[in-house]
Amino acid sequence: MPISSTARVADTAAPPAETSDLRLSVACAVAREAGALARRRFNGRPGATGINLKGHQDYLSAVDAEVEGLVRGRLLASFPEDSFFGEEGGGSLDNNVWVVDPIDGTANFVRGISQFCISIAYVRDGQTQIGIIYDPMHDELFAAERGGGATLNGERIQVSGLSDMQSATIEAGWSTRLPLNLYVDLVGRILADGAGVRRGGSGALALAYVAAGRIDGYCELHMNSWDALAGLLLIEEAGGSVNDFLANSGLRNGNIVLGCTSGLRNSLARLIEIV
Repeated sequence: MPISSTARVADTAAPPAETSDLRLSVACAVAREAGALARRRFNGRPGATGINLKGHQDYLSAVDAEVEGLVRGRLLASFPEDSFFGEEGGGSLDNNVWVVDPIDGTANFVRGISQFCISIAYVRDGQTQIGIIYDPMHDELFAAERGGGATLNGERIQVSGLSDMQSATIEAGWSTRLPLNLYVDLVGRILADGAGVRRGGSGALALAYVAAGRIDGYCELHMNSWDALAGLLLIEEAGGSVNDFLANSGLRNGNIVLGCTSGLRNSLARLIEIV
């Protein structure tokens, strides 16, 4: 899968700038409203009601569905011509689609750990055009629009620029959709190359941290589109390198993920075995 730090050319003309700007501003407002709801529920000690699983190490929270319903309602009320797809409720993956993870880091959320986020991406003509990640517990809104750069609470951000693996900190995500030994082997290869490895439990938030220069790269052998798209656009617009996640039906089926500084691209692509 090719690695690219540049945008693919859309097949059709871009919409007027004012339309794109409106979508960005509405998505930011919706993310903050959804985050306020998640924060209220979190402060109610969600773990006190017990932990529910929908699969092996796959956590279920009623708050996920509640937050997704809010985001769906607000976005489709503002843009009724668009499609919507959420992790919890599904939807349509038509050409102009909002792709949403209402709470990325549900395992953290239900255990009372304050590392989770709302992830909102807008995809048009095979490209992610808008990416929003909101961390409600720290009131951090990461936002990117294709060609417009990336920001954190309105201030420009950029990747760290680090190019030395022996000084790098890499987050490696783990997916239950693949055998555990593949993840263990990947972490071993990264450590053998000299980098430090962490895992925070929210892949979307980790991608935002790469864009902000807090860590130097993120990789995962399989990630769903609702977890990955917003963060990958943030990294791209912050001057980093990302793989072409939407290739090979990535929107519908998920894909391998790599987002990092340009100087680490070749090393991490080799370690994660992206051609």
